[in-house]
Amino acid sequence: MGLIKTLARILRHRWQDDRDTHRAIPPALVDRLMRRVAASEKRHTGEIRICVEAGLPTSYLWRGATARERAITLFGKLRVWDTEHNNGVLIYLLLADHAIEITADRGLNRHVTSAQWQHLVAHMGDAFGAGRYEDGLTQALEEVSALLVEHFPLEPTPGGGTAVRPNELPNAPVLSGNPLLKE
Repeated sequence: MGLIKTLARILRHRWQDDRDTHRAIPPALVDRLMRRVAASEKRHTGEIRICVEAGLPTSYLWRGATARERAITLFGKLRVWDTEHNNGVLIYLLLADHAIEITADRGLNRHVTSAQWQHLVAHMGDAFGAGRYEDGLTQALEEVSALLVEHFPLEPTPGGGTAVRPNELPNAPVLSGNPLLKE
């Protein structure tokens, strides 16, 4: 990437700030997403995290890192990989680049093709391009949930009741400004 392009990208990312994230994902939406993640996780053994950042950290920008690289880093930092069945999923949105990434652990990736992930991201992209963040995140959450239910359903207990499983990761979306996102 040339110096001019790098500087333009840095300016675009620095122009975005935490307020932009909170305008795109206001508190009421954070609450709705948290409840949707919790409801989803009652149907399968997977764990889903949502992360929205306004812009990449400066160190990422100077080296020309992509949203994908950041999503993979956050996948580890947010401990999405640390689930009993290796079936955690991170839905990552980077506002400055209008980038969407879905990172899944190896347990789920054994069952889902890259074409399926690309199709899911394309659906999200249409909604985000139109500024419909809730629609895009809800669509992604529903599609990821369907994959987890298909491949990692919550099995009933031997007595026929509903199994109760521990919630391994927080359900609340992680937004710009959260200390977990610091470099």
